[in-house]
Amino acid sequence: MDKKIILRNLPLFEHLSSKGLDQVAGICLLHQAAKKELLFLEGDKGYSLYILLQGSVQLYKTGPDGKEVAIKTVKPGEMFAEVVLFGSNKYPVSAVTLTDSVLYMLPKHQFSCLLENPEFRKDFIINLLDKMRFLTDQMKYLTQYDVEDRLFLFLEEQYPGEKNIKTKLSKKDIAAAVGTTPETLSRVLLRLKKEERLMWEGNTITLKK
Repeated sequence: MDKKIILRNLPLFEHLSSKGLDQVAGICLLHQAAKKELLFLEGDKGYSLYILLQGSVQLYKTGPDGKEVAIKTVKPGEMFAEVVLFGSNKYPVSAVTLTDSVLYMLPKHQFSCLLENPEFRKDFIINLLDKMRFLTDQMKYLTQYDVEDRLFLFLEEQYPGEKNIKTKLSKKDIAAAVGTTPETLSRVLLRLKKEERLMWEGNTITLKK
């Protein structure tokens, strides 16, 4: 994989010079993760930010009652955990792989050294603010849509335009991705099946909406 092409396609690095991309590429560490591998826990000391190359990663928070609330499902080509570079030495969320995944890890210490370059630092901060606004929109999404709406939005986002979906994700994984419990999702799926709008058999989801 060409590191510079991958980095150039990330909003946080798209304005960097070729030299800047070379510097970032030089600190990227390849990490191959198995399904259900815990990358970090909320509150852990933040050592690295990540770029997902292949697979799927779930970001989530744990509430006072112990329930997990999905914040975002990371797709290939996206960066996450960059917030540890500014204002906090701890991860604000937890991250777990939903499938076998391949990632680049960017160590915080080495990246902080790159930020000593004023031009590099300015571009990165501007794009980081854009990312934070996106995460705020994700939180609003969890409160503005019911479980059924979030399910259909998730499927459209992950499998755009597909009506017969082959998925490696379990119902528990998708429940976490749409911010609900497996039990609630099962009830929604049963109702949608009765309404002949969605069928889930084995690893195949059929949309009739």
